[in-house]
Amino acid sequence: MVSVACAGPVVLGDTPARGDDLARFRQEFYDSLTARADALFELCDAVLCADGPVHSLVELTLVAEHRRGHGAMYDALACGRIEPQRLRRVLAGLPLPRGVDGRIVLAVDVSPWLRSDAPTSADRLFCHVYGRGKGNAQMIPGWPYSFVAALEPGRSSWTAMLDVVRIGPGQDATAVTAAQLREVVTRLRNADQWRAGDLPILIVADAGYDITRLAHVLAALPIELLGRLRSDRVLRGPRTLRTARAIGRPPRHGPDFALSAPGTWWAPAQTTVTDTTRYGRAVATAWDGLYPRLTHRGVWADHPGELPIIAGTLLRLQVERLPGDHDPKPVWLWSSVTGASAEDVDRWWRAFLRRFDLEHTFRLFKQTLGWTVPKVRTPAAADRWTWLIITAHTQLRLARPLAADLRRPWEKPARPGRLTPARVRRGFRHLRANTTRPAAAPKPGRPGPGRPPGSRNRNPATRHDVGKHATSTTTPRTDRG
Repeated sequence: MVSVACAGPVVLGDTPARGDDLARFRQEFYDSLTARADALFELCDAVLCADGPVHSLVELTLVAEHRRGHGAMYDALACGRIEPQRLRRVLAGLPLPRGVDGRIVLAVDVSPWLRSDAPTSADRLFCHVYGRGKGNAQMIPGWPYSFVAALEPGRSSWTAMLDVVRIGPGQDATAVTAAQLREVVTRLRNADQWRAGDLPILIVADAGYDITRLAHVLAALPIELLGRLRSDRVLRGPRTLRTARAIGRPPRHGPDFALSAPGTWWAPAQTTVTDTTRYGRAVATAWDGLYPRLTHRGVWADHPGELPIIAGTLLRLQVERLPGDHDPKPVWLWSSVTGASAEDVDRWWRAFLRRFDLEHTFRLFKQTLGWTVPKVRTPAAADRWTWLIITAHTQLRLARPLAADLRRPWEKPARPGRLTPARVRRGFRHLRANTTRPAAAPKPGRPGPGRPPGSRNRNPATRHDVGKHATSTTTPRTDRG
């Protein structure tokens, strides 16, 4: 592994960290809580210090670090306030993992908080969820959240969360992602994480994003975009030279390149072969100058003049084997960079494989930290709880070089700086005793009277229909040939 040095850090593993970063972040987090600050802060500490996975909110009030009752906890989630913009600036200023060449690699993905049995919750959407078997995808109501995180270069389950945005009904997911990425890159530049002359920031996305549209909207930023394409897409290549005797209007687009039809492929610009220990032989083939043919429909309906040609590099990755699958299908990637070298091709497909580290973070959020456990009613309360989970994960990342390996007898020892998030959380209670604890002691109080026993609720909650994403009139479409 390669570590990137910064001013005065203690470097362990892949991510630089300073001993006082944890205490400073905890104080900044407390200052960003503008209402019910003490209760929200101790609720976050309870998530970090609980024994085992979080199964319910009320059980967190029994943790010793949470000195308040369950009523204060529910009141904090319902009526507390957090300044997300301040937290976003703090997250952008923390030490970030970088690639071997010093480049920042970001991953963007959407993870749903499913709420299928919550008709009184507003702003729900139909979220795409994969089933256990192939072809068993389902659409379940919930709150989709778009996350942006910085990736580490080696095999790891750690990511550095930088931002989260909830996608609401009627919003275009690509437009929301574009605005989110623009703000994240701006904050990184303001925090001197990226300076003029540095390598462009690489942003990796999975299938489901209109990667070419993102490249067009974010063309002014110092970034490179890399996204996966569906295997049934049809792209266009560069225009061929016309003969001297040709008549008529010259074609604007080149020949078709159908990803599912090898007969339409031409000679690639780059081909690399790499032997890996996990996937066997990996063959990466790249074609330069390919782009989708846009039409005056969807988001391009009001575009003045001719539609742009968004050219990039098409990459086909074929590995020899996958864990549990000896006949893997090829993966198609598209990069916003043209004229790529063989080193760029290898760097892209390796960065795409690192994108799956974000899936480990989502599993930690849901299965260990209890992100989707609460049955909150309002989306505002869901946003507060989501930011609490992100701050808890960030504290685990900052405590990574400070935590001891409290492993179980059947677990293998981990090298310093290579502890998993679950192992760091196991010893966070001991670290908390030696760091900042700004929350004040609770004051004695009495519970409210509540509704008299036997009386009926005369103010039932409003029921909301499940919303939809942006309709076809606002969703981009490309020519499939």
